[in-house]
Amino acid sequence: MRVVRFASSAIGACLFLAAAGPALAEATVMVGGAAMYPSKTIVENAVNSKDHTTLVAAVKAAGLVDTLNGAGPFTVFAPTNAAFGKLPKGTVETLVMPENKAMLTTILTYHVVPGRLTAADLAAAVKAGHGKAMLKTVEGEDLTVEWKHERFELVDAKGATAWVTIPDVLQSNGVIHVVDTVLMP
Repeated sequence: MRVVRFASSAIGACLFLAAAGPALAEATVMVGGAAMYPSKTIVENAVNSKDHTTLVAAVKAAGLVDTLNGAGPFTVFAPTNAAFGKLPKGTVETLVMPENKAMLTTILTYHVVPGRLTAADLAAAVKAGHGKAMLKTVEGEDLTVEWKHERFELVDAKGATAWVTIPDVLQSNGVIHVVDTVLMP
């Protein structure tokens, strides 16, 4: 009798989720006050995060919207507005100017790694690298990943560091890991 009830409950739960629609059944992560849906692309989700308005504006200014809406897969280390706020005053305003598009594109593509690298993938790479993993970015330079203080630390080409604050924000065309600092090639 107990098995029958369990099976019935499981079927009922499945029917409820199916009737409720994909939005309820889909596992989401909250970023910037918005649900990030695994069925949407990186750009489709990022535009809803109030913590990533500067990043979205920069992606638009660099002409990377179509690329990040593409099939991918991509791993994006996505700096928050607060991360951009750490840059010297006027830097963001200067970077989004049309004449600085190449420099902006270089910085943004340094935050993107080809492939879908989840936190588990990053952890395995760090373990295999005896504490460090080198990731080749779309920009072409390496980005170092380490595991410190129970979270991932990224070290850019200039030696500056960023922490992954929200890992594994799954997307239909990759994964986002939210970071607290803008990385520089």
